[in-house]
Amino acid sequence: MAHHELTTPVSEAQMRQLRIDDTVTLQGTLYGIRDATQIHLFDRGRTTRFDLHGHAVIHTAPNVRKVEPSAAFPAGYESICVGTTTSDRMERFTRPLMTQLGVRIIIGKGGLREDSLAAFGELGGVYLAIIGGTAALESTWIEQIEDVDLDDLNPESLWKFRIRDFGPLRVAMDSHGGSLYETVREDAQARRALALASLGVGVGASARAAAATNASANPSTNAEKKA
Repeated sequence: MAHHELTTPVSEAQMRQLRIDDTVTLQGTLYGIRDATQIHLFDRGRTTRFDLHGHAVIHTAPNVRKVEPSAAFPAGYESICVGTTTSDRMERFTRPLMTQLGVRIIIGKGGLREDSLAAFGELGGVYLAIIGGTAALESTWIEQIEDVDLDDLNPESLWKFRIRDFGPLRVAMDSHGGSLYETVREDAQARRALALASLGVGVGASARAAAATNASANPSTNAEKKA
C-alpha cells in the first residue's frame, strides 16, 4: 500500500500506478456531479463549457447558499456542506464520463460495478472511496466554489470546486482489475458458507432432500411404517 499526492489534471500513466488499498490526496480542482447532471449530459445531449479531461469528479449535490458574487465567492455560491452520495445508481455513466469528457477519477460512496471496472482498465482510471457520514470533514477540504455550469439543475448542477488536501481517500477500484467491493463480496460469501456449515444448515438440507428421494423411491417401506 502506498500514498500518492496528486494535483489535477492527472495523466493515464499516473492512474496506472495506483492499486487498490493505496491512498490518494488530491489538490487543485474537483468537479461535482450527480444523477441529473449526467442524465442531461449523456441522455439529453447537453454540453458543458468546462474541460474535464484528466480531472476528478465527485458524486454530490452540495448544500450551498446563494450570495453576491465576489472575490471570495466568484460563482455566487457559498459552500455549506459538500457530502458524497451513493455511486451505484450512476454506474451507466462511468464509461461516457471517461470517453466523452476525459474524466480519470471518480469519487463516491459504495462502489461501482463490472462495466465501470472494465472502463477503468481499458481507459486508465480509478474509483476513490469515501466512507458515509463524513460530509462535515469533506467540506473542510473544499476551499471555494469557483464556478458552476448547468445551474438550472441546482443542486445537481455541474460544480467546480477548488480543493486543498482532499483526502486521504482509498483506491477501491483500479485500472488493473482490482476491486475492494468484489473482494469484500467474495469474503462475505465464504464466511456465510462457513457459518451455515457450522450450524448444520447445509447438511440438514441435503439430508432432508436425500430422505425425500429415498421415500418416494420406496413406497412399500412407507406403507409398512404406517401400518
